[in-house]
Amino acid sequence: MSLRTQLTEILPALLPGNPSDSIKGTELIRLTRLQLKGNYSDASLRYHFSIMSCDPASPIAKVEKGQGYYRRSAPLPALSGAQELLALTQGRLEDLTTVDQDLVDNAMLRIRKFRAVVTRYFEINGRFPFEFRKAFGKDSPISNLWKYPELVLVDWETGDTSDEEMALDEMMLDFKQRLGIPPFRLHVARLRVLPSLQTYREDFYQTLAVSRWAQGGELIYAAPIEDEALADSLRRLSAAFGVGVTSFGLTPDALDELPRPANILTSHPRETEAIMAKLDFTRIAAPRSRTQLDWTELNSLRNESEEADKLIHWLYNCIKERRAEGYKDE
Repeated sequence: MSLRTQLTEILPALLPGNPSDSIKGTELIRLTRLQLKGNYSDASLRYHFSIMSCDPASPIAKVEKGQGYYRRSAPLPALSGAQELLALTQGRLEDLTTVDQDLVDNAMLRIRKFRAVVTRYFEINGRFPFEFRKAFGKDSPISNLWKYPELVLVDWETGDTSDEEMALDEMMLDFKQRLGIPPFRLHVARLRVLPSLQTYREDFYQTLAVSRWAQGGELIYAAPIEDEALADSLRRLSAAFGVGVTSFGLTPDALDELPRPANILTSHPRETEAIMAKLDFTRIAAPRSRTQLDWTELNSLRNESEEADKLIHWLYNCIKERRAEGYKDE
């Protein structure tokens, strides 16, 4: 039996499931030798640990910040068919007859909570979010995952500010209009609950696809990205294509402890502060912002989507009134 085959069988019982309890390589070698058949050097074992931690099919993962190892979670076979858990909103829930309905309902609640947290986070940090909802309705085609983002994030050139709205910088607004440059920056965001080596490419390329018309794209995960191989892979993709990657540091258990989505969105300042204190915001890779929008692509999207049309009208009214205001659905 090869060394790798032996390690695949031995390691799951030795590795802790929580990355915060990761085991150092020296101790893992000691424990592994107690069950290993054959005389292998420490260097050989360390090499295999390192190589296997980069393989999504192996049981060992290396922590992103540190030198320890932990047990990689198995993929969710029943829920990972379309696109992580969020794909269930397009994936025809009535077709998932093999999935426990309570599990599906809990997964959907986590997604809605995370969307609410992200929306509230950007609202209080001076970015104006616009949500796409109808695009992800129960009867929507699964292809919409590659066409529409969950959120559009608008950054304005602002002057004087108040609690609920911001005055646009008149000079910059006129100056940019004369140059044909948008007086705002539009980034689109794709939201995911669980980062995984099995799904990160699809997560990333969907974010890239839905950001074609905008000035940038951001892939936002709820859970922390603990796997070093996953973090490095996301950084390489970001360096090549410019999509930003962020984690809010919210584990599934942490999401379960949060209030209902509606309560998150309407929380009072002290309640909002308590919710935000639970976040461990980590930037894996910063987004690159383009100067111009793809007006042809945006106009095409507007003709296909009522929500995209509402986005354009909202931006137009803000410019017309010289005020940056949060979107209010009529």
